[in-house]
Amino acid sequence: MTHTRYAFIKAQWHADIVDRALEGFCELIPADQVDVFDVPGAFEMPLLARDLAQTGKYAAVACAALVVDGGIYRHDFVAQAVVDGLMRAGMDSGVPVLSVSLTPHHFQETEHHVAIYREHFVQKGREAADAALKIGAARAKAQAA
Repeated sequence: MTHTRYAFIKAQWHADIVDRALEGFCELIPADQVDVFDVPGAFEMPLLARDLAQTGKYAAVACAALVVDGGIYRHDFVAQAVVDGLMRAGMDSGVPVLSVSLTPHHFQETEHHVAIYREHFVQKGREAADAALKIGAARAKAQAA
């Protein structure tokens, strides 16, 4: 069965930046095929990603977050836990779970950095959509073989 729906989870920390990933994603996958879910932060994404993937409704689940260095090294632990959790959600469900989660080490909330990351998230959203489409095609080919 080929699915044409996609789930997109967005962390709300730095939403002005993270939301741009959805824009890029919808440049390749029509917005009417994308169900959007907001979560408080990156740490909450893996559980929802797993739950959505297990519904069987989605060809892929994409997750976007910006985990910044707040002056302590906690962000490294959060980022690693999130990526590990997203990978596990995909492996456990059999549905691709894609990460648009970035962890810049020198992010500053200046106009310059915000502008750079807003544009970067659009590109990362496009890349996630491209990956979702390509993995879907590869899986369809493998199932037909």
